[in-house]
Amino acid sequence: MITTIRPDFVKWFSTKNLVLHLLGILLLQSCSSVKNKNTSSSKNLSAYLMVYFKDDDHSLHMALSTDAKSFTDINKGKAVIAGDTIAEQKGIRDPHIFRGPDGTFYLSMTDLHIFGKEQGFRNTQWERSDDYGWGNNRGFVLMKSKDLIHWSTAKVRLDQAFPGLNEIGCAWAPEITYDEKEKKLMIYYTMRFKNGKNKLYYSYVNNDFNKLTSAPKLLFEYPKDISYIDADITKVGKQYHMFYTPHDGTPGIKQAISSKINTDYVFDDTWIDPEPKACEAPHIWKINNEERWILMYDIYGIKPHNFGFMETTDFKTFKPLGHFNEGVMKATNFSSPKHAAVVSLTKEEALRLANHWNMNLSFEK
Repeated sequence: MITTIRPDFVKWFSTKNLVLHLLGILLLQSCSSVKNKNTSSSKNLSAYLMVYFKDDDHSLHMALSTDAKSFTDINKGKAVIAGDTIAEQKGIRDPHIFRGPDGTFYLSMTDLHIFGKEQGFRNTQWERSDDYGWGNNRGFVLMKSKDLIHWSTAKVRLDQAFPGLNEIGCAWAPEITYDEKEKKLMIYYTMRFKNGKNKLYYSYVNNDFNKLTSAPKLLFEYPKDISYIDADITKVGKQYHMFYTPHDGTPGIKQAISSKINTDYVFDDTWIDPEPKACEAPHIWKINNEERWILMYDIYGIKPHNFGFMETTDFKTFKPLGHFNEGVMKATNFSSPKHAAVVSLTKEEALRLANHWNMNLSFEK
């Protein structure tokens, strides 16, 4: 028997299948999105990556840890990216690493070589006259990666990006965070103008991570007319905790808190660090799967210089953990790190990076 199919049924059937097909695609995309998001969710994080630099090479170094206490350099203490290959001044300082909301890793560094003359990169002590002060650089190196191995690179000059900044005296210690309200990457940094004081500023960055999209704005105003540098912002609950270094007597670490990411930070005169000598470059990171944080800072006032560490659970009380290799914190195969930052990794991310550099990385079962 031959059955005749009505044209309106064919139209209905085709439309229904098209809708089901599209729903299936959306469902697969949603599952894929959730899977990708969960790859770096807090429950899957089980390792730590530290980025730092050394004065002797002004290059990028990396170290891994599986317990947040013992760090091992992935290249046996040698640079993973040479400063003279990525920076305008042929050297980098103050590296900071941040994982964006999409899982991408962002590196920001000061474009500056303080021994550029000695290394033959320039004929003067600084790029410009001493009237512009110590260092007197004007830019950053920004890098972006999905796998911590392959990186895009951009050199950003503040004086070339915005009018009125040709008299900039320095641009140091850039760090990256994400402004959830604006849905933009935010870079914050130390900057001064010629003959001025070092202060903290912020700008926004484009999605390609190669251009600043807004001119510098003041992030925080210290109540005294002094220099203050090296901000590090961490969101805990609904509050933003900013650690920084004021040159108010012996430089050290203080904290300011705000409910907004780039304004209204409340001044607190309490010194956080216990060091009798000068320190700077505070950075705090969370212990995976715990409500504990480690505050790290660079003690440049001692010789040889070293890192100091403190632990907190409430951002009010801080327990000293000593220095690298003088307490629970260990640097197993490197020495003299400067101005570091730490980001959490999944086991897969850590192993991929370790394998790329022929490093033996083991996880406790």
